[in-house]
Amino acid sequence: MSCMKAVKETPKKVNDKILLTADFVRQSLEGAESGHDWWHIERVWNNAKLIAKSEDVDLFVIELAALLHDIADSKFHDGDEEIGPKKAGDYLKSIDVGEEIIEHVQKIILNVSFKASLGEVKFHSKELEVVQDADRLDAIGAIGIARAFTYGGFKNRELYNPEIAPNLNMNKEEYKNSSAPTINHFYEKLLLLKDKMNTATGKKIAEERHHFMETYLKQFYDEWNGKQ
Repeated sequence: MSCMKAVKETPKKVNDKILLTADFVRQSLEGAESGHDWWHIERVWNNAKLIAKSEDVDLFVIELAALLHDIADSKFHDGDEEIGPKKAGDYLKSIDVGEEIIEHVQKIILNVSFKASLGEVKFHSKELEVVQDADRLDAIGAIGIARAFTYGGFKNRELYNPEIAPNLNMNKEEYKNSSAPTINHFYEKLLLLKDKMNTATGKKIAEERHHFMETYLKQFYDEWNGKQ
């Protein structure tokens, strides 16, 4: 069960606030980098709802957190990890969401990312597990590969450089400041996510997507080395 109990609202009010939030996020992320745009949010939202079906969780908290988890991603705001939770909290207050729910959503946003797991994690809830798995699923598989190279291009990073080895022991600050080639990102994050999934549903979906990435990397190296 969740570590916090949300105040119950009528199904209509819950649905209205979710739809309002979806519209707010869609408008807020217009023109965002395409790996972290509205379509990413929608995929994570759908993933979260799918995973939640098999979990004993507060779906209202999960949907709000999934929709707002990248409302102000720190990587696009000079590394500021507080701006996202603050923007989400201000918005949720404006649509009259209860304080306990807002606090829970803010803590999920603050702790959902992979880089957060590289530091000290002081918060845990089943809702965080669901949203975290939903977000991680969008970072692996075919879409995960596309997103990795999209962001690498956005940051003008090399595709691959055999002279730069992946850093498999990065702390949080090293990860945030890394400018390594995109292929390194597979070893420094993407291939690690399968074993970091929290839920049974997340683990099952991650297996197939992980295998796809391994197949992709084999093909990539074969082509890089002129074998095919």
